[in-house]
Amino acid sequence: MAFTVDPTSFRYDEPLGAGVAGKRVLITGAGKDGGLGQSFALAAGLNGAAAVGVHFHRSYKDGFDLVAALEAQGVAAFPLQADVTNMGDLWSTRSYVIEQFGGLPPNLVICNSGLTEKGYSFGRALKEVEGESMAQRRARVRQHFIDNLEESRLVLDTKIDGFLAMTHLWAGEAVYHEEPLQLVYISSRQAIDPGVSVPGYALSNWAVLQLPEVLAVNLGRSAPLVSAYSVMYPFVRTGMTGEYAENERVFGRWQPRMLETYEAAEAFLQLLARPSEETNRAMFELLVDKSGDEAVAVTWKRVHFDQREEQLAWSAGAPLRYGS
Repeated sequence: MAFTVDPTSFRYDEPLGAGVAGKRVLITGAGKDGGLGQSFALAAGLNGAAAVGVHFHRSYKDGFDLVAALEAQGVAAFPLQADVTNMGDLWSTRSYVIEQFGGLPPNLVICNSGLTEKGYSFGRALKEVEGESMAQRRARVRQHFIDNLEESRLVLDTKIDGFLAMTHLWAGEAVYHEEPLQLVYISSRQAIDPGVSVPGYALSNWAVLQLPEVLAVNLGRSAPLVSAYSVMYPFVRTGMTGEYAENERVFGRWQPRMLETYEAAEAFLQLLARPSEETNRAMFELLVDKSGDEAVAVTWKRVHFDQREEQLAWSAGAPLRYGS
């Protein structure tokens, strides 16, 4: 059975369940055992959600085991397999999800799907190989270039296309059914403080930060029906980051140690319990600081992007003029 976490670690004090209590929760990228999405599903289900939809693409074995584990705890849960980058595949899930939620769309969607990159020397030439001919070097550099960008493209497609599609689908259903909806986009601290070697990851996580604002503008008069915000996580110990858990050169730039998934999920519920008028259209960053010899202090910070425009004297002094 691919379910290795302890469910009791995801039961928190009652006030933290306020953001999920009675909600129809759909979580993308929730199938992977030991992953962040799995932790959100457990946190929601074990702290009062009415029902939990567990989305996965390839991790179907882990996904079904998570659903079984939730059901064993008395949680109404269901599996959902779809490729979030395939719009036809995603659209075909619509009626199934509504049926599983008793005829209504989800009223809390956590967009968590995402991939990371193995990393590559972005913008730098490959080192020469002794004894390699120029023709062989050209072939190696070409293949390296193609492989790197294919890796980044998949990361970008999964995060950007997937989040955009989920937003378009379920915001539309919320407006049609006149049912309030909250969307939460899981991003990364590397969106605003990029690490080396992972350009696709940094760019995709940056892009989704703007989704709440774009959505609100496009909803117009229906905007009060849908609230949304973005969350930037630091390093959390998952299957994607476990190999770096003991390498402080990787995560030590930001935090004294990696968070465990149950800690990350508890912090998430803490933010989710805040009033929507406080979180709507905002960006939040989770900080992990040292607190004593062995302990860490985990706090939330709101992030603001302050747009600033400056007139260019050389252009203002000699504007281009067209027409009469």
